[in-house]
Amino acid sequence: MSQASPELQGSLFEHDYLVRSVGSLAVRPDLALTELVANAWDAGASEVVITIPDELGGLVAIEDDGLGMTKDEFLKRWMTLGYNRVRYQGEEVGFPPGREDWRRKAYGRNGVGRHGMLCFADQYAITTRKHDEAIEVVVEAASGKDPFRIRSLKPSGRSSYGTTLSAHAVRNLPNPDRIRRVLAMRFLHDPQFSVRVNGETVGLEELDGRIDAFELDIQGIQFSVSVIAHDAKTRTIRPGIAFWVGGRLVGEPSWVIGRRALVDGRTTVGRKHTIVVRSRDLHDHVLPDWTGFKETDEVREVLDQLADRIDSIIERLFSDRVQETQEQVVRRHRAEIESLPPSAKREVSRFVTAVTSEQPAIRPDLLSAAVRAVINLEKSRSGVALLNKLSELDPEDVDGLDRLLEDWTVSDALAVLDEIDRRLSVVEALERLEGDPTADELHVLHPLVSQCRWLFGPQFDSPMFSSNQTLRNAVKTVFGKKLGPEAFINPRRRPDLVSLSDSTLSVVGSDGIDRSTQLASLQEVLLIELKRGRSTVGRAEVSQAEGYVQDFQHAGLDGSPYFHAFVVGHARDDKVDPVRKIGEPETARVQVTTYAQLVRSAEARLFKLREELTDRYEEAMTDELLDRAFSGGGQLELDTTGADGAVH
Repeated sequence: MSQASPELQGSLFEHDYLVRSVGSLAVRPDLALTELVANAWDAGASEVVITIPDELGGLVAIEDDGLGMTKDEFLKRWMTLGYNRVRYQGEEVGFPPGREDWRRKAYGRNGVGRHGMLCFADQYAITTRKHDEAIEVVVEAASGKDPFRIRSLKPSGRSSYGTTLSAHAVRNLPNPDRIRRVLAMRFLHDPQFSVRVNGETVGLEELDGRIDAFELDIQGIQFSVSVIAHDAKTRTIRPGIAFWVGGRLVGEPSWVIGRRALVDGRTTVGRKHTIVVRSRDLHDHVLPDWTGFKETDEVREVLDQLADRIDSIIERLFSDRVQETQEQVVRRHRAEIESLPPSAKREVSRFVTAVTSEQPAIRPDLLSAAVRAVINLEKSRSGVALLNKLSELDPEDVDGLDRLLEDWTVSDALAVLDEIDRRLSVVEALERLEGDPTADELHVLHPLVSQCRWLFGPQFDSPMFSSNQTLRNAVKTVFGKKLGPEAFINPRRRPDLVSLSDSTLSVVGSDGIDRSTQLASLQEVLLIELKRGRSTVGRAEVSQAEGYVQDFQHAGLDGSPYFHAFVVGHARDDKVDPVRKIGEPETARVQVTTYAQLVRSAEARLFKLREELTDRYEEAMTDELLDRAFSGGGQLELDTTGADGAVH
């Protein structure tokens, strides 16, 4: 007699599945609110009102006057995981009565953005109205058979059209001013669409200052290219190449298209121009969170061809401004040139003319550096440069210089100031890179943090902490066959850096004399794990680091060193304790920290000097800051691996 087969097990969802599935929207308030504003656009809204509380626990709300949804539409659209808007509603936006003649193309494709409120809490409320039907719903993230579910649903007394979403912000409280700036830069101005944040209207981007325009057709895709000139007094999008699809910014403007950098952003043209590339044919190629384009062969080929076309535009832009470049560089050094003898002035003039004639696209900063070198060469013959600087000092600075030279030699003062400058540059660069989703974590951010061990505490700021053969052997023992030859990013320059699949590991130790054996042995080990991919450090990541420590403790190290382990990510899960102690008596501890916390800690250790020197560091370009930051360590040569992780 046959037995009935057991019921087959269906798929189950982890408790945080939905939060993880929305990616950056779950931790970036600016991205979350941008997506919700885009949803309001897709709903045919003419006005969006965002309310942001002053403190955690207050109500974050976003209300629009769009078409809204009936109960049946809500259950179908909102409650379908990965809802395909184009398939069921088409690419065109629908509008409430009175706007039937309006036309828009929808941004949404796969229904991810509607859950943006999960950035602030695990449940949120929706009130939506269409025709004479209105409902109030509470949705919460769940687990088991459902990744999210309706906690309650009831009729609402409100009528007309529109949708309101709200949540009590228990995390990721937005800054209203920052949200206004972000929204202003991510949507083009449309007289039929306005956004207000805490009662203040957001000035959506208007592309003023156009100096040239082109129409391009690349593989059947239509592009409208505008060259925008702007200055520091004009509020506009950031310099670079800005892609706008249907009036919404894709990613952030930069001078990189695909795999090619077309302009050095430090040049005058790079700082004062934006090339706006608009298209209505790329909606299907944009990532769900609009942070960039999908990595497909089709997109890469189109971007490569587009880069060629724009590169020719940029060359013409440079060529048309040869005279401007000459005048700008000469004007920048006018005072120094005027101090030169007549013969030297003529040499500088001939030099500038010759260089710009041969290289019309030369970067103004390179030309300026060359001109400065020529000027300094002339000045150095008579000490003019030093005398000029001394003559320009204020009386208070003269007194300060006198007092400085009484107590310090020039070389000692320079050594101290250079070290302070290097550390402040580290803090400024770290803050910028941590907030930049396009930053190269493996080759820039991770080496920067691992080199600057003082970020984790003054006790680690010692040449005694270094990598040695014992530790490298221990790494190979711990990771075994999982560790390929390419894992050591640059074994000659940075033997302490190990590249793992999801993180970069730095392992250094300090030696001392063991009192019992009178032999040198490891006393302390500093293990820094830097997570990749703008990750949130949770229990699994902490447990993994704890496992690394325990494996190292049994990997044949000489001595019984104490382990200081740090796990660094862009965010820390609220459910994770910041410190986990190991052993009884204690032999190690694992500490969770974020890049933002490292910045705050470093600023405190540097006595808030960055606040006093705001202009010096805020106005410096990121590349310049990195040059200063790495100047003391001599360990920047980390470009031995390509994007695919292979050693070249």
